[in-house]
Amino acid sequence: MLGTWVSDPLGEGEFPSIPSFRYMDKAVISHVGQPMLHFMFCASNPDNGKPLHRECGFIHVKPRTNKVAFVCAQNLGVVEVEEGEVQGKQLTLTSHSLGSISFVKKPHVQQISRTFRLTPEGKLEHTICMATSTQAMARHTRVTYKKVTS
Repeated sequence: MLGTWVSDPLGEGEFPSIPSFRYMDKAVISHVGQPMLHFMFCASNPDNGKPLHRECGFIHVKPRTNKVAFVCAQNLGVVEVEEGEVQGKQLTLTSHSLGSISFVKKPHVQQISRTFRLTPEGKLEHTICMATSTQAMARHTRVTYKKVTS
């Protein structure tokens, strides 16, 4: 997962309460010298390049296990802790706890799950599902990245 990745093709977003959309995304995943990785995901409008969504944080690896924790802060005011496992070339995570600023936009996110998968072609797939205070768990975004730097 280490390196800089760009969406190829464009990412796709959907949710029952919003219109479908497409986006460009750049992921930077680096090693910080401990059993963890640092990540930053930067989504932007494919038509004009304007910034959309940002996420940054850490992927903690429990030593000598396949257990992983994902700690993430979003520019929209949500902070999440997800936990899961690596199995083969796939990392599956589910929210353990979520927090948000007091004036975060409604409806509030109540659960998040993510899957990262390295494909046989060397691409990285990232899928996010979420549930809100008004909507059951549903897919929200899916993006496939190609690696541009190691």
